[in-house]
Amino acid sequence: MPDNSNSAANEEVRLQVFLAHSGVASRRASEKIILDGRVAVNGVIVTELGTKVSGKDKITVDGKPVFLEEQKRYVLLNKPLGYVCTQSDEKGRPCAVDLLREKYSERLYNVGRLDMFSHGALIFTNDGDFAAKLSHPSAEIEKEYIVESSLPLPRYLAEDFRRGVRVEGVFYKAKDVQEVNSHKMRVVLVEGKNREIRRVFENAGVAIRNLCRVRIGSVELADLGPGEFRDLTPEEVSNLLKLCRSKINSDIT
Repeated sequence: MPDNSNSAANEEVRLQVFLAHSGVASRRASEKIILDGRVAVNGVIVTELGTKVSGKDKITVDGKPVFLEEQKRYVLLNKPLGYVCTQSDEKGRPCAVDLLREKYSERLYNVGRLDMFSHGALIFTNDGDFAAKLSHPSAEIEKEYIVESSLPLPRYLAEDFRRGVRVEGVFYKAKDVQEVNSHKMRVVLVEGKNREIRRVFENAGVAIRNLCRVRIGSVELADLGPGEFRDLTPEEVSNLLKLCRSKINSDIT
């Protein structure tokens, strides 16, 4: 059991911050966990987000104790096809985080998502502040994808995606789109709405054969094979944070 006698562990923080620093989930996800009645403080279920706790308190999630984690982890995974971005899956599908469990004892969660049928760069961490800053809309962290189609791409698709496309009432706009060849396109997003690339391509009548995320900010997938992972370097972590364009308000930081 961790030693919570130091001043940092005994400092009072909001419950969702404690959970994020314990590697349970990002702050936003931790808020939902609290509101769902899954968190107890000293044996009492707590659903108030403003609740203050410290390392002296006994905190449990779904009945399991959680502790502040001193070792911060930042991991880049090449998520394979067929894996989902959840901590567990009721349908029994493999979870991307399971690929990391043998090496890392800390609770790691993904920053952002890739759908089951996409693969490539996915960052995991137990640092709630890091996750919140990279995930915040004002951060505008670039995500770069290589998209391959079964049939030749329409000549207008790249330009339309750069200008912006409205699909079923939702506006999608890429930061940059470059046609590599008649069946391959490079797409850079900064907002990354749910299934954005797939929706735009489907709207243009294009069937995607392969979709791979090759870069997150300044971190490139490079030569990591499917299912392989590595720790981010301190310089990579620092550079990612520097790329966040706006200061996150005090409610996040």
